[in-house]
Amino acid sequence: MNQQIIVNILGADKLGILSEISACMHDKCCNILDSRHAIYGTDFSLSMIVEGTQSAITKLEVQLSSLCMKYELLSMIKRTSGHAKQNLEQLINLEFSGEDAKGIITRVTAFLAERQVSVSAFRQRTFIDKTTNVENVKCKMVLSATKELDLGNFDEEIKQLMCKLGLSGKVTHNEIKEENEHIESW
Repeated sequence: MNQQIIVNILGADKLGILSEISACMHDKCCNILDSRHAIYGTDFSLSMIVEGTQSAITKLEVQLSSLCMKYELLSMIKRTSGHAKQNLEQLINLEFSGEDAKGIITRVTAFLAERQVSVSAFRQRTFIDKTTNVENVKCKMVLSATKELDLGNFDEEIKQLMCKLGLSGKVTHNEIKEENEHIESW
């Protein structure tokens, strides 16, 4: 029976480092089921879920630790099970901005969690509004939800929440339909 691990790696973004990490997976006959990679300044962050036999996963844990030491990377590895592909039945883009206040992000993410909506990507920045000299916040989120979520209801409820928080913004969404996919073969 196959085992699964979650791998998180942080460190300096060096040319070829992803190749080294993926070669390590390949050498131990493990498969990367899902991954996320981001560059932050001169550093990178890599999160992935990897699957292999119990023996392969154990060997991978040792080899990854050595590889991370060699390249001065921080790593965290945790055994897990039951990975399922991310739910992408409905994608929602949420953007909002306004005067910054303590607890805004907490209120928005709690609202989303109550409705079983997942945050797939999140970007926030604060800045001083030059006309009012007040600190403002601007946020963009990519959300995913099951097909059961009533998007009309969601739109109205998120609008009400944003008004209560004194924020302006917009919400856009589209349902993922496989029959509308554009497929290119080579």
